[in-house]
Amino acid sequence: MESKPTLWVEVDEQGRLVMPPEVAEQFGLNPGAKMRVEANGHGFKLHRPLTQLTKVYIEPTVACNLDCITCFRNAWDQPLGRMSEESFEHILAGLKAMQPIPHVYFGGIGEPLFHPRTVDWIRQIKALGTKVELITNGTILNEKKARELLAAGLDVLWISLDGATPESYADVRLGAELEQVVANVRRFAGMRKGGHYPKPEIGIAFVAMQRNINELPQVIKLGRSMGAKYFSVSNVQPATPEMQAERLYKRTMTNIAYLPSGTNPYLSLPKMDFNEETRDALFAAFNSGCNVSFAGNNWGGSNDVCNFIESGSMTVAWNGDASPCWPLMHNHTSYLHGKPRKINKHIIGNVAQHSIEELWLDPSYVAYREKVQRFAFAPCTFCGGCELSEANEEDCMGNEAPACGGCLWAQGVIQCP
Repeated sequence: MESKPTLWVEVDEQGRLVMPPEVAEQFGLNPGAKMRVEANGHGFKLHRPLTQLTKVYIEPTVACNLDCITCFRNAWDQPLGRMSEESFEHILAGLKAMQPIPHVYFGGIGEPLFHPRTVDWIRQIKALGTKVELITNGTILNEKKARELLAAGLDVLWISLDGATPESYADVRLGAELEQVVANVRRFAGMRKGGHYPKPEIGIAFVAMQRNINELPQVIKLGRSMGAKYFSVSNVQPATPEMQAERLYKRTMTNIAYLPSGTNPYLSLPKMDFNEETRDALFAAFNSGCNVSFAGNNWGGSNDVCNFIESGSMTVAWNGDASPCWPLMHNHTSYLHGKPRKINKHIIGNVAQHSIEELWLDPSYVAYREKVQRFAFAPCTFCGGCELSEANEEDCMGNEAPACGGCLWAQGVIQCP
């Protein structure tokens, strides 16, 4: 296997950084592009330009054939609906007009394959020459649907899998049978072409809870046996009072309060075997309250960082409304510090009135993304002591809607594939 060439950034006579052409193209570093610089002890980090749109999430429908205990729909009063052909045509035209064309991910609150047009929409977007991903619960991935997805040119198929035994899986995904889903994915994997590098690639998305976390190793083993290349694990975001007991991040929320302060001690650990001899000592080290680095990488990850903004993505709901991220696509309720927190949706505009590029470069939206990169919001995730934390309308630092200080995605607690 050939090694990747080393890339270098040069400084010209005027003291300006000169990027390799392939890097400049990949990250949209056109003349006038502006990037935030973040210095650390070893160097500095250049954030992606706020003007570069790299990924569009499309929600075909909010309807679903299952009734999962983890779903936002268990505690909301939003109308059910599915994307119209007209809305999709606006999205497609908007993507065609951009250069480079952003990647597309089909997913949202509902089951994408529950919409009769999703596969054909994948085919149309693939014809533009960009990467396309899809997430599904796998229950309706029959042989016909599998052939259609393969013919459409899908790049990555994500399967939601929250248990490794029929009982634990059915306990989360009400109305589904693990045996049928596994059979569907195995058949799909076997139908792919490509030898050692078959396409589409397969990913497994796992929502971790008290009731299923011990099955994660078995889920990974099961996924590998089905040819999965990617595994994405997220904590659950409780949508009902009962689901609060399923959280696995109570202590984590407390630790977040200290990590940004810079006053915690620093602990640097090397790579080593993780087994019965080291397990207890490493667990204690990770929970010591120190800022822990493991083989040079921050064990705790980043805090106050929105991966939707950092990755240059936006979302389009089934009705054509564009939003900055999944959490802001729909009004919904979650729980923070034992109290209900009302998340009010934030709409930038609709694809029927504005192109994708117009929505993305709207001055107020660019200013919002710049504010989120700085993350100058109240620390609601680890404070939560006032009534302002019970909604995202405003916070104690004067930020107006959407106030992102209570967002668990920005603390690395919740994540999407």
